[in-house]
Amino acid sequence: MVLMFLNGGGMRGGPLHEQLRGAPLVGAARSAPRYRYYSVGDRFPAMHEVASGGVSVAGEVYDLPLTVLREHLVPAEPPELELGVIELADGASCLATVLRESALSSRELLDITSWGDWRAYRAERGLD
Repeated sequence: MVLMFLNGGGMRGGPLHEQLRGAPLVGAARSAPRYRYYSVGDRFPAMHEVASGGVSVAGEVYDLPLTVLREHLVPAEPPELELGVIELADGASCLATVLRESALSSRELLDITSWGDWRAYRAERGLD
């Protein structure tokens, strides 16, 4: 089992939530304020750690079996993301998917750092 921070489609009600295969929700959480936050073509969000100018990102933490991570969640993730370790607001470390360095130059990236919340961004833009 691993703790996994989700901040996009894997959260409750999202299109990837079924990939969690019933893994228990630990609770709502926020990252430490160390991340820039992007919409990738309005298809999914992506976090990227920065030295300054980051924000706290809203998400959910799940207690995820490694087999579910390997067989369901990771294969469903887009190629722009990779597995990483982030810091939560309470200082704990947690697995998460983060933006690959190679994707930072993508023309599909829209900086949504000021929102810090995928659901709020999508609601304000009328995407849901």
